[in-house]
Amino acid sequence: MIMDHHIVPDYRYKEILVEKRPPKDFEGRPVEGLTNYWIIFNNPKQFNSYTTPMVKETILAFRQASMDRACVAVVFTGVGDKAFCAGGNTKEYAEYYAGNPQEYKQYMRLFNDMVTHILICDKPVINRVNGMRVAGGQEIGMACDFTIAADTARFGQAGPKHGSAPDGGATDFLHLYVGINRAIESCVLCEPWSALQAVRFGLINKIVPVLKKKDGAFIRNPFVYEEESDEWGNPKFGRFKTGPDRKAAAEAAAGCETDLTLLDQEVERMCYSLALTMPDCVSKTLESMRKKKLEHWQRNCETNRSWLALNMMTEAKAGFRAFNEGPKDNREVDFIKLRRALAKAAPWTEELIESILPKNAQK
Repeated sequence: MIMDHHIVPDYRYKEILVEKRPPKDFEGRPVEGLTNYWIIFNNPKQFNSYTTPMVKETILAFRQASMDRACVAVVFTGVGDKAFCAGGNTKEYAEYYAGNPQEYKQYMRLFNDMVTHILICDKPVINRVNGMRVAGGQEIGMACDFTIAADTARFGQAGPKHGSAPDGGATDFLHLYVGINRAIESCVLCEPWSALQAVRFGLINKIVPVLKKKDGAFIRNPFVYEEESDEWGNPKFGRFKTGPDRKAAAEAAAGCETDLTLLDQEVERMCYSLALTMPDCVSKTLESMRKKKLEHWQRNCETNRSWLALNMMTEAKAGFRAFNEGPKDNREVDFIKLRRALAKAAPWTEELIESILPKNAQK
C-alpha cells in the first residue's frame, strides 16, 4: 500500500479551478502516467482578484500538487484573457477588512501562507500570465519559478496609489529580478510595465504574441514601442504608446482576436522540458535558488503582516474605499487634500476619510 500524504484527500474545489493535465511532448502528444497541476484563479469579472476563500483553496492546491508523486510541474494562471490576477479583492477589502485590523491580520496569515506554499512547493511553478499581473498578483507571480506571458500583459504594483505598501512580496523579491533602482520606481510610483519591458528587465522568462488577425497570422503587441529613444536619449522600448501613436496601434489591432494558443504551447514546452530532468535534482536546485527569496520573505512577512493590518485603520481604509466606491474614471483619493490635512496634524477620523473620497475630490 502506498501511503497517502495529502492533508485533505479528494477535496472538491469551489472557488478556484484545479485541473490535472497530462504533460505534452514536443510534438503535442500526451505523456501517460504523469500530470501537471493547473491552478487557476476563477474570478474573471474582478480580474481574477483573490478573495479569502480563493486564498485558502490556493494554499491547499499547492500543497496537494507538491505531494503528488506523478506531478511534474505546477502552472499557476487565471481564467480568460484579461488578467492573471489583479491582486487582493478590493471589494472585500473595502466592505469587510477596512477599519477591521484584527480581521485583516487573520487574512494576512492566509496570504502569507499562500506565498510561502508557492516558495516551498516541491514542484517547479510556472506563472502563465494571460493578462495583467499587478499588485498582489505581481507578488504571487514573482514567488513562482518561471513566468511565460502574453505580450499584451501588464506588470506592476498599486499599493501607494491605493493606500497600501507592496509588502506582500514585492519589497522582498522585485529587486532580485530587476535591480534596486527599477524596483523602487515600480513599488513607489506604481507605473505599469509592459510585457516587453518585463522580459527586457529580467522580470519574466518569455513573452509570446496573442493578437491574431483574421488570416490566422499573429502580430506583436502594437501598443508598445519596440526600439526608440525620447528627446533626451532615454530608451522607449516597451513603453506604452500615447496620442497619435496609440491611435495607429488601435487601428493595427482592429479586427484581431485574442488567441492564447502560442502561450499554452510555450507553457507546455517548458513543462515537458522539466519532465526531461532528474526530479530530485530539480527540487534541490529550486530549494537552493529560492533561498534568496525566502531569506527576505521570512525575515519580513510577519512584521509586514502586522503593519498592513494596522494600516487598515488609516490609508488603506481610505484607499480601498475610494477604489471600491469611486466612479470608473476616478478611483483614487484626493492626494493633495489628504497631504494638506496631514500637514496640519489632522487625525484619521471618518470625516477626513469621507472628505478625500472621489465624490468629494476637488476639481
